Amino acid sequence: MKPWLVCNGTTVKLTLHIQPGAKKTELAGEHGDSLKIRLAAPPVDGKANAVLLAYLSGLFKVAKRDVLLLSGDKSRHKVILIESGLTAADVLALLQLH
Repeated sequence: MKPWLVCNGTTVKLTLHIQPGAKKTELAGEHGDSLKIRLAAPPVDGKANAVLLAYLSGLFKVAKRDVLLLSGDKSRHKVILIESGLTAADVLALLQLH
């Protein structure tokens, strides 16, 4: 299994490496023990975090309230918890990383 992905019951925990200020918001593969995501938002006043949470809620087809930033508020290294009911295989298929 991937070191950046933990599925437990109805929750998915992702360890992310964020690259703010990119041309577009997209998955960028793996970065060490993290999943890398490029964000088309500056790391100013929480804008990058807001874009990240909105992007993940759309990607996983869950409400924004079901995507929580557990740690890394002011860091490129973030841990996200998603209430989704998805399995690890479901997550990898959604992310198209096998």
